[in-house]
Amino acid sequence: MIYFLSDLHLGSLAFEDRIIHQNKAIKLLNHMSRDASAIYLLGDVFDFWHEYFWKDRSKKDYEPLFRTIRHIVKNGIKVHFFTGNHDMWTYGKLRRLTGMIIHYSPCTVTLKGKSVYLAHGDGLLPSYYAKLYPPKVVKKIRSFIRLRKFFYNPIPRFLYRLMPPRLGNALGYKWAKHSRLKEMANPCGYKGEDKEELVLFAKEMEQTYHHDYYIFGHRHIDLDLSIAPTSRVIILGDCFKLFTYAQMDHDGNLQLKTVE
Repeated sequence: MIYFLSDLHLGSLAFEDRIIHQNKAIKLLNHMSRDASAIYLLGDVFDFWHEYFWKDRSKKDYEPLFRTIRHIVKNGIKVHFFTGNHDMWTYGKLRRLTGMIIHYSPCTVTLKGKSVYLAHGDGLLPSYYAKLYPPKVVKKIRSFIRLRKFFYNPIPRFLYRLMPPRLGNALGYKWAKHSRLKEMANPCGYKGEDKEELVLFAKEMEQTYHHDYYIFGHRHIDLDLSIAPTSRVIILGDCFKLFTYAQMDHDGNLQLKTVE
């Protein structure tokens, strides 16, 4: 089996008990490892993750998770980690702590004979988005694009790494908490096939290059939608509210599952 999950947002200050949440994630990973050949984590595994030039003692809070992943990797199961918009700031430490394969951008892989496009999903839009949405929505999208470019700019990234970890983490987790509480108060559900950005992005890509599956995180909705006779969009949901993930069997059949 091959498993896909995303958006655990571990460590979020918006959650009542972060230890219980981490333990649920560990239990799920252990369950998957019983028959997994690979596990794909498609971003925002952490509500905030940053690696500094100085020693960050707070990373010890995740040692139970790291120990679990190291054990899974040691048993020959490849664990892939795609950076999301909350945990893009890894420069090698996360790989050393866990043994995971880190992906910094979307990629296409062949799994069980199927062409699979994998991405967290942030920043992926159809090229014509400005004509599709009303001006207020377009303005919001462009604001997010500018913020994303700032987050990827090497100068502010370097300067943030110079911060004392206690200060950097306090700012980062506070920002992430605000984002989480805002979303929980006003959740944005499925927008429909003609408005959902990731669906439209996949449809546009499908016109030039075929994929059997487009698998995304980011949106915190669970979706399995056919966009062509042999092409489907999968949005994984999350692992803090919906507790959903995807499973691919030995024949390449993929389905969304809910943690029991």
